[in-house]
Amino acid sequence: MKIKAFAVEEWMNEYEVNARYNIAETCVDSVSVDELFALTGSDKEAFLQQFCARRLTYGDILGAPAFKEGVCSLYRTLQPEHIVTTHGASGASHHVFYSLVEPGDRVISIMPTYQQLYSIPESYGADLQLLHLKQENDYLPDLDELRALATPGTKMICINNPNNPTGALMDTTLLRRIVEIARGVDAYVLCDEVYRHLMQEDIWSESVVDMYEKGISLGSMSKVFSLAGLRLGWVATRDKAALAAMISHRDYNHISCGLFDEALAAEALAHKDVLLQRNCAIVRENLAILDAWVASEPHVRYTKPQAGTTALVYYDYDIPSRELCHEMYHTTGAFVVPGDCFEQPRSMRIGYACDKVELQCGLAAISEYFALLDQR
Repeated sequence: MKIKAFAVEEWMNEYEVNARYNIAETCVDSVSVDELFALTGSDKEAFLQQFCARRLTYGDILGAPAFKEGVCSLYRTLQPEHIVTTHGASGASHHVFYSLVEPGDRVISIMPTYQQLYSIPESYGADLQLLHLKQENDYLPDLDELRALATPGTKMICINNPNNPTGALMDTTLLRRIVEIARGVDAYVLCDEVYRHLMQEDIWSESVVDMYEKGISLGSMSKVFSLAGLRLGWVATRDKAALAAMISHRDYNHISCGLFDEALAAEALAHKDVLLQRNCAIVRENLAILDAWVASEPHVRYTKPQAGTTALVYYDYDIPSRELCHEMYHTTGAFVVPGDCFEQPRSMRIGYACDKVELQCGLAAISEYFALLDQR
């Protein structure tokens, strides 16, 4: 199998560890195990004592019941049997394509988005069709374009809500219209929802899996719950054929997830309201900081994110984004992701859900670098 290099992950791998100001990270400011139990108010010692007495078997092959019940609480209509546990959301999306997509299947994916949603089906020989999101349309899908691409026999429509890298948010009405188009050609709708619940307002963000019998939702403990180190995610769907395929194929690449990962995730999801309150407060305060910086910085512009943790920020220098971001990193320590990783020239993705001081210092470092460019 040949597949394109994973641009954003290769960039992160090369630079993230030694970054001085990491404002490329997409998870809400991560927590330690100590901080998790301080937030939940649970008895950490009792939890550890109980867990440490367990034998390290494969555990519940299809996922710990407490964890799956916690996942179900994030949706309106799901039962534990609708959840397929995976090694992170990256494992979840890969598993969906691995289980459902065959050579020649028409797969429609938006762009920009996380590269897995188009490069993996393309590598499997799918008839990949790209639906390009436009800034003038607030990075929301053009439904007329989608209808034209969704020919009879289309296997899957891939969307991302909230969107990475733009922070665009599809509302319930738009999601319903996408579902109508998919239902008309009997296509799955795969929605990467790893940033779902990180809202700028206190409103419920609908999941496509609750709206459509062939909806498939991807989620994880990483972005929303600040627990990326657990490497734990899931696929959620009510479609029996998709579930059967994914459970069968799971024997080849997952077997089971980690006992400790699922136990901690179950603890976090049992107190999800506390974590969501913390993390929504972080993204709201930090987006206000980013928005003020954009307004004050003459060299940049953006469409303000509506949800999630990322923003796509354009600059006006005639410099390719990889070159600009590489030089800026080595000059000032500001670490962002080049827009070229998302095929969006002369832009950068900024992750604003990190520690507030780190965000402020990172944005100041970008302005410092721009000042150096102005002196040339």
